[in-house]
Amino acid sequence: MPSMVIVGAQWGDEGKGKLTDYLTNKADVVVRYQGGNNAGHTVEVDDQQYKLQLIPSGILHADKLNIIGNGVVIDPEAFLGEIKKLHDRDIPTSNLKISDRAHIILPYHKKIDELSEIRRGSNDIGTTKKGIGPAYMDKTERIGIRVCDLMKKDVFAERLKQNIEIKNQYLKEIFGFEGYSYDEVLEKYLQYAEQLRPYVADTSVLVYNSIKANKRVLFEGAQGTLLDLDYGTYPYVTSSHPVAGGVCVGAGIGPSMIQKAVGVVKAYTTRVGKGPFPTELHDSTGELIRQKGFEFGTVTGRARRCGWFDAVIVRYAARISGLTGLAITKLDTIAGFDKVKICVGYKINNEIIRDFPASIEDLAECEPIYEEFNGWEDVSNITEYKKLPTNLIRYLERIEELCETRISILSVGPKRDQTIVIEEF
Repeated sequence: MPSMVIVGAQWGDEGKGKLTDYLTNKADVVVRYQGGNNAGHTVEVDDQQYKLQLIPSGILHADKLNIIGNGVVIDPEAFLGEIKKLHDRDIPTSNLKISDRAHIILPYHKKIDELSEIRRGSNDIGTTKKGIGPAYMDKTERIGIRVCDLMKKDVFAERLKQNIEIKNQYLKEIFGFEGYSYDEVLEKYLQYAEQLRPYVADTSVLVYNSIKANKRVLFEGAQGTLLDLDYGTYPYVTSSHPVAGGVCVGAGIGPSMIQKAVGVVKAYTTRVGKGPFPTELHDSTGELIRQKGFEFGTVTGRARRCGWFDAVIVRYAARISGLTGLAITKLDTIAGFDKVKICVGYKINNEIIRDFPASIEDLAECEPIYEEFNGWEDVSNITEYKKLPTNLIRYLERIEELCETRISILSVGPKRDQTIVIEEF
């Protein structure tokens, strides 16, 4: 397997964690390149379930190097809590490194996130209130505090002092919140610094040297294409770039070093939070998909909105990220349905369109155009493509045609051995 990026090609929650865990068997290095602990991956190994947020899915393999890149924003408290949970289950973390250029989340980021959402009222974005957006805002405003700053007591103390003064004034004047004690935050974060220190490295160098040494590097994103800051359903998006292009900035490598990009999609479509969703099902079928697929957020527990597969979205994702293959998950969830559907285009103002619109107001007006297919029986125990039901093969072939991308991997259940590889990497 060459260097490869795993991209969510819908609204996130596509099953990237399972696929990354599966592909890690072939990898030497696993790199997380964007997002924060606002995203989660659920991985099942030997009847054990692991819920990961910041830490790459490859951590479950003791012989793999796992890296959290500079494009990730790190909440030290959440990171160390995740480390403890892994240690409690006898999973070592000495094979984990975090970028010294990554920005850190501080208490005021989380409070601003929370209070801003409350202030928006019915116009809220639906954030996880974990401080991700405000941390990226500080990064862009060039007042953020990085891991390398946290490692230097005097530097951190000075920068924190400046920021606390600014943020406390903002919190009081805008929200009526008294703010934070500089001394208390300083003391707590200096304790975090010593616990983080063994994990800190120039990860860009580690990634570069690994690729130059012909090691197999797997890049793992969070969220999905439709939540990308530029290419998603703005403003109902995340604050970073889950698309393949985000790897270069978020991991510190050039585009020529990425050889393959695989888009992960469900056999249907889901979305968490607000925003238009053309194929959403507001009936018993949508509820059945939610219950069968256990469609509830890993981090928030929020129920996911469910709908039929949207080929317009996936073709868009394939174009934006230059996908070289697709991985289709949750095929077992919609097994047993008499009929299944694929959205092949949208109708808006008596016009048929097949490209994804930028305006969410336009997207909200789009009516899905469907093609209907006969359903298939249970596939959770099938291990070879040629043994899949004929109706399912027709469904998959049509997805390939519509999305103009070959299918490389199929998932017929949550476990590692419930994976069918069509094209080796």
